[in-house]
Amino acid sequence: MKNLFNFLLFDPLRNTLVFLYENITFGDLGFAIILLTVIVRLALYPLFYKSLKQQRVLKKIQPHIHAIQAKHKDSREEQGKALMALYKEHGVNPLMSLSLIFVQIPILIALYQVFLVPRPEFTSLFLGVIDLHSRSIILVALAAILQYVLGVMSIAGNAKDTSPAAQTARNMVLIGPVITVAVLWSMPAAIGVYWVTTTLFSILQQLHIERIFLHGTH
Repeated sequence: MKNLFNFLLFDPLRNTLVFLYENITFGDLGFAIILLTVIVRLALYPLFYKSLKQQRVLKKIQPHIHAIQAKHKDSREEQGKALMALYKEHGVNPLMSLSLIFVQIPILIALYQVFLVPRPEFTSLFLGVIDLHSRSIILVALAAILQYVLGVMSIAGNAKDTSPAAQTARNMVLIGPVITVAVLWSMPAAIGVYWVTTTLFSILQQLHIERIFLHGTH
């Protein structure tokens, strides 16, 4: 299993990082990490697009979901059947978000391993200032701020939703940055560069997809 993981993920990501470092970013490992992160996120874009599209549909059919829950509050079986029929009618896969998480987990593990493995031939400074092998408080703070912005964007339009799921999402707006700080505080700056890049990419991606939906071109 480990050999398969290395063959499919770790080795290709590591080799891509080396190529970017040696040929594209003029020996700046930080920029190489940024470019590799962007490449990975672009590859995952179709999955994120489908996930955000389904989130919009779920917001639209929330009144129907609440009506079904109220109508069948005494029967979990009937409630489940009615909800599945509603999801099928609107083309919603309730497991889509879970599938996206499972797809990302092995990629994230591989990326973390790639960034954490020291390579003597790499210069560890980013922009000639930030040591990527040490913690960077600046990157930790920036990552937490961006995580908060992403969280606020994710609950936009749900102010009137009083469901437990919506309340959990609102709580995560504050919990997300705290988790970000807790994780990155003991991590080298290389992970901070990745975290900042992927969060900023998520923000820009969500703005882009929302614009697509707004103009009705999806």
